[in-house]
Amino acid sequence: MLRTLLRRRKKSLTSEDVSVADQPQVRRAVTAAALGNTMEWFDFGVYAYLAGTMGKVFFPSSSPGAQVVSTFATFAAAFLVRPLGGLVFGPLGDRIGRQKVLAATMIMMAASTFAVGFLPTYASVGFVAPLLLLVCRLVQGFSTGGEYAGATTYIAEYAPDKRRGFLGSWLDFGTFVGYAMGSGLVTVLTLVLGSQGLEDWGWRIPFFIAGPLGLIGLYMRLKLEETPAFKKEAAYAAAEAEGDADAEVPAAGRGHLKEIFTRHWHAVLICMGLVLLYNVTNYMVTSYLPTYMTVTLGENDTTAQLLVLGTMLLVVLTITTVGHTSDRWGRRPVFLAGSLALVVLAVPAFLLIREGGVLLPAAGCAILGLLLVCFAGTAASTLPALFPTRLRYAALSIAFNISVSLFGGTTPLFTSALVEATGNDMVPAYYLMVAGVIGFVSTLFLHETAGKPLRGSGPMVDTADEADALVAHSRTAAGRQARDIWIRLRHPWARHHAPRDRDT
Repeated sequence: MLRTLLRRRKKSLTSEDVSVADQPQVRRAVTAAALGNTMEWFDFGVYAYLAGTMGKVFFPSSSPGAQVVSTFATFAAAFLVRPLGGLVFGPLGDRIGRQKVLAATMIMMAASTFAVGFLPTYASVGFVAPLLLLVCRLVQGFSTGGEYAGATTYIAEYAPDKRRGFLGSWLDFGTFVGYAMGSGLVTVLTLVLGSQGLEDWGWRIPFFIAGPLGLIGLYMRLKLEETPAFKKEAAYAAAEAEGDADAEVPAAGRGHLKEIFTRHWHAVLICMGLVLLYNVTNYMVTSYLPTYMTVTLGENDTTAQLLVLGTMLLVVLTITTVGHTSDRWGRRPVFLAGSLALVVLAVPAFLLIREGGVLLPAAGCAILGLLLVCFAGTAASTLPALFPTRLRYAALSIAFNISVSLFGGTTPLFTSALVEATGNDMVPAYYLMVAGVIGFVSTLFLHETAGKPLRGSGPMVDTADEADALVAHSRTAAGRQARDIWIRLRHPWARHHAPRDRDT
């Protein structure tokens, strides 16, 4: 009887505990989630490359430096409401499902971005113009409060454990493809229309394109199914509601805010530190660097745009390789190496960018791109693994958006304001170094999750054969553990002499 109790205590896996990935559905999930990020970052790429033009259109009475700061202040305002979006969409995603919330965020993102193209200019309606721009940016920020956390959660819960890093990296692949599309379009428009044509009417074109992109993304997301992990969680919650004594998991999405900050505060802090590292680097390169090279360093617009566009292409070409590498080597080594390299190489990279010309700035941009890809390629697989299934969407939304709002989205604003106030054009490098230190410390407290099931979920594998092998191995291991405990209880003198199995 005692041995039976021990076997129950050391519970082995059953076939119901192991999920087998539906490969076509996995591909659809990754594509649809990545397309939402493409849509979001198409807007960011457009806004970053049009910062100078938007400043002239909506803030014409200011100096060139003040115009840039005003434009980035409007950009940063969207990030102030992102935590509110996270507070709304995160718990909602844990309660009604990831797929429904991701469809809703896609609608809001596409509509608000599309609306920017119809806004009147300052010359037409005066101060009302920047106010309308601010409203559109606030709606965008609110919707994106549930976008990235939901998309990473969706992919992570569909991905097999051994390939979560590779599949998750496609989400941020969509990020940089979207940015490259937006920035590339602005570059082409600048070459074709010239600065004056872009200022007169050409700036509206990229925002008009956002409408059709959003409709495509919405169609794909409406065709998705709910994740296996959420379905199991919902089944546990339903069983608990019916009084099933075997269902021990609380209902998802109900009153978890207190639990997130009391029982999972350490995971929240780690998440915020890693998000700070990734997003400060990301927004420094994608949103601030084009303006830094043109306004601060006086580089030609086209040259600066092409350099940053080339950096984005470098990230796109290497990001899935980094994701695959994190599956083999682990998430911690990639984050540790990247954050340490950021501290060491930030100053040399900006010194190269300051040199002028093409070759040396290109080398500096390439360094920043390779540093960025260390974090971009691993974030989508690392962050969802910090939290259990029943509160994953809510916890990740809140932690991610607080960090992005305070540190990531404000990077262009703070950096441009510091450069304007101090006159020191190396401020961006020092800003990156601080982010690297914070990221390094956060990674030291990160538990390795590569190849392991998500918290609160069973294993996810690629094939039925893998599932059978995993169940068989688990049963064997459980039996050996129970045997060892039985021997040690009945024969304490043999505690240090009992043979140890290599598999236990």
